[in-house]
Amino acid sequence: MIQAGIEALKRYGSSVSASRPVSGERPIHHELEHAIAETYEVEDAVVFVSGHATNVSTLGYLLGPKDLVLHDEYIHNSTLVGAQLSGARRMSFAHNDPAALEALLARHRGQFERVLVVIEGLYSMDGDAPDLKRFVEIKQRHQAWLMVDEAHSFAVMGDTGLGLREHCQVASTDVDIWMGTLSKTMSGCGGYIAGCRELVEMLRYFAPGFLYSVGMPAQVAAPSLAALAVMKEEPQRLRDLHTISGYFLEQAKARGFDIGDSIGVAVVPIIVGSSVLAAGLSDALLKHDINVQPILHPAVPEKSARLRFFLNCEHTREQIDRTLDALQAEWQARTEQASSK
Repeated sequence: MIQAGIEALKRYGSSVSASRPVSGERPIHHELEHAIAETYEVEDAVVFVSGHATNVSTLGYLLGPKDLVLHDEYIHNSTLVGAQLSGARRMSFAHNDPAALEALLARHRGQFERVLVVIEGLYSMDGDAPDLKRFVEIKQRHQAWLMVDEAHSFAVMGDTGLGLREHCQVASTDVDIWMGTLSKTMSGCGGYIAGCRELVEMLRYFAPGFLYSVGMPAQVAAPSLAALAVMKEEPQRLRDLHTISGYFLEQAKARGFDIGDSIGVAVVPIIVGSSVLAAGLSDALLKHDINVQPILHPAVPEKSARLRFFLNCEHTREQIDRTLDALQAEWQARTEQASSK
């Protein structure tokens, strides 16, 4: 992947210098989009230079004041900003609760021209996933669109890394809009939308974040294209990720840590219940050469402050054991110190 970026830099330079509809189009862009569409088994895909802007620009363009956006209460900020930009009405439903979504649709669907439901494939704060089949069935019955943000689920969920649809055994075409980012498993930067040809063509010609933004630098696109190839050619990486993530989950639970509803795929939180404690534990673990970031209020409720652990395929069981042992010792030391006061 590094070499792919170097070769693209040498061939195309460090910037494409303009928006793609003007003169910023490079062959590597089309190759990446074709590979994404092929992987998702949909007609087409388009890549944006920013992951956040992908959601903002897509929702901001597709929807209007006569429309409604229904989203999971834990949805990413980019969806909220995009909905606000569109002028559409916005409502949230309880996290991973299809029944709550259905209640909102039953009450409000008839008041709006178009309704878009937005969920995530793997929630980055909790490491849990939605029941995609239920959401698909509900959106079909109420004639709504469904958008899935796969920033954290693509290439880590499913037996071959195809994301939430493979994990839940749902056809790709049952979801209207697939969104993802290139900055995680895809080893680059930016975002993408995948779906039917008409959707993608509209975004190419009208979405402000694509139409008026400089094209993705070739040396950013090339590693993402190479990452897709690695995902298909080296399936053991995914199996190793699932194994080590599951081991972390099991060992954390065995030590009595609160891991919430995490399914144990790449993202596992340990909920400590206090922003001060989370920050202190993070700092203490860094002194053990363990890098884990605290997630504090207001990103999560104060009682849900946590340490968010990201697992990758090269972590070892010895590293997991050492990490959890150090966390347990540091947490106990702080508890004893607090009780002595």
